[in-house]
This record gives sequence, C-alpha cells and structure tokens, in this order.
Amino acid sequence: MRSNFAVSAALVAAFALVVGGVVWLTSDRGGTAAAGADAVVRADSHRLGPAGNGEVTLVEFLDFECESCLAAYPVVEQLREDYAGRVTFVARYFPLDGHTNARNAAVAVEAAAQQGQFEAMYQQMYATQIQWGEQQTSRADLFREFAVQLGLDMAAYDAAVADPATLDRVLADRDDGLELGVQGTPTFFLNGEQLTVGSAEELIAAVDAAVRE
Repeated sequence: MRSNFAVSAALVAAFALVVGGVVWLTSDRGGTAAAGADAVVRADSHRLGPAGNGEVTLVEFLDFECESCLAAYPVVEQLREDYAGRVTFVARYFPLDGHTNARNAAVAVEAAAQQGQFEAMYQQMYATQIQWGEQQTSRADLFREFAVQLGLDMAAYDAAVADPATLDRVLADRDDGLELGVQGTPTFFLNGEQLTVGSAEELIAAVDAAVRE
C-alpha cells in the first residue's frame, strides 16, 4: 500500500505524492457504491469533538505512523475549528502493514477511547510521531507512557491493550476501508463519497462546498 498524501516543507500546501514523476492522488474507485454507506461510518465510529448538525460528515481513514497523515492533521484541525457545529468529523483506523507501530498506536488509541480519551490520545500520537515513527521495534512501552500522562486507569488500559477484541475493533475499521477501496492513507470520504483531492486547498474547498449546499 502507498500513502496518498505526502509531507512537504509547507506541510499543508500539497497532499500529492510524487513517485517517478507521477502524481498519485486519492482515487475514486466506486467503492462506496459497491460497499454501501454503512461501511463509511459505523455507529461505533469515533467522532472528533461534538457532532455537527448532521448535514455534512467528513471521514478520514488514517494511520498514526503515516507521515502523510501527520501532514493532513493540522488541516483537519483547522477544518474542525472553521466548521464546528456544521460538520461531523470521523476518524477511522487504517494501519498500514509497512508501518511497524501502526497497529500498536491504533490499539493504544482504542484502549484510551474505552476510557473516553480517544481524542486526547489521537492528538498525542500526531504530536509525538517524530519520536516513534518509522522504527522497526515496538513502541508500545512509549504509548503506555502516554496513557499514564493522560491519567488513564492503567489496569484497565493494560487489559484493553492485551484484549484481542481491541485489535479486532481496529481491524474492523481497516476492513471497512478495504471494502470501500481504500488503498492508502489518508483517504477522505465526504458525505459518503470518496474524495479526489491533491492539496489542502482542494480538501478545504470540498468541505466548504458541502457546507454551502
């Protein structure tokens, strides 16, 4: 799998990944229509902040170890600020096999979510990705330190991390993404339709247009 969006010096100026002179963008493969809208957002999907008015929903399939997701993160945060109360933001796990700690990170976030701290751990992963990303050994110990810093019940956290059901919850998101045709991260769906965007500006414009409809 490849990342659809790449980090640049401007960070949010462009999300296109250039490989051998070819620009790869998030592709619309018709997966949503084939898989059904239920696969885009589930009842247990994690919402970032208060839900909007129900008219616009932006879903991101993400990998916490993905540098491209880190590049998209401040754009999503800005959108959340600009469209608070008007757009529902949903984050879904899509750990890539090529990232050693992608599943560990997602499991840690899901364990925190079981104590009502999804967003805090989600933000911590991006704030610290440079410390643990692209490493070939498990950083589950570091993620546990994050849980301590958040003041979580550590017995409950440890039990959740060890429980296969927690990883199953992460992989359920990934499986939905695969069913929808997601091939890399980040991949966005706006009101159930997979977006084809090549820059922060295009993502912002798509959300703005949906809000104005």
